[in-house]
Amino acid sequence: MSETLPGSATDPAVRELALLDTSHVSDALDKLGINGQIAGLLPLQRTSRLAGRAFTVRYVPITGTGGTVGDYIDDLAPGTVVVIDNAGRLDTTVWGDLLTATAARRGISGTVIDGVCRDSDRAVELDYPLYARSRWMRTGKDRVRVESYDVPVTLGGVCIEAADYLVGDGDGVVCVPAARVHEVIDVATGIREAEEAIRKAVEAGASLREARQANGYHALQTRKDRP
Repeated sequence: MSETLPGSATDPAVRELALLDTSHVSDALDKLGINGQIAGLLPLQRTSRLAGRAFTVRYVPITGTGGTVGDYIDDLAPGTVVVIDNAGRLDTTVWGDLLTATAARRGISGTVIDGVCRDSDRAVELDYPLYARSRWMRTGKDRVRVESYDVPVTLGGVCIEAADYLVGDGDGVVCVPAARVHEVIDVATGIREAEEAIRKAVEAGASLREARQANGYHALQTRKDRP
């Protein structure tokens, strides 16, 4: 397991992504033909936001005895997003109070789980961004174990590589492949600017139809063929 994600807290791409809503990034992913919208995961708090690079964790059912349940948190750098593949399980949690408190203290940007969490009041109290399928109290100890770190995982139908970029807000989470982050940022920023221009035009008295036509609204997220 790597002890840090180099640049996770100071990466300029993270700062640029933090200025974008998930809707802007999602439309950019559509335009570029990238599958990055993670289905079924929502924040505990509607006001949550996160942006950072992924540290991936894969859990599997315990077939014997023992197994680690989350000691990796002590080794992560500030700005990291913990991304946990628990295969969408709703019957056992892989994140709770102690992990939340430690992550918040260490400056972790947030946690994204294909599964459930518990001790949700603690995450709300600390304003810690936590995205999951639901919440439930049943412990994962002696039920699941960490199989691997820093490996490709799948959450909500999206493959996420270690060090890919995650963006989250009240509408959910999107993943941006590290190799295409600048391309996605450029397209998403253009989409945001076009929507702002439409909004200002409407506020100035234009019809929505006119404002949309003037700013190419209907083609903003239309798939762009790659060379």
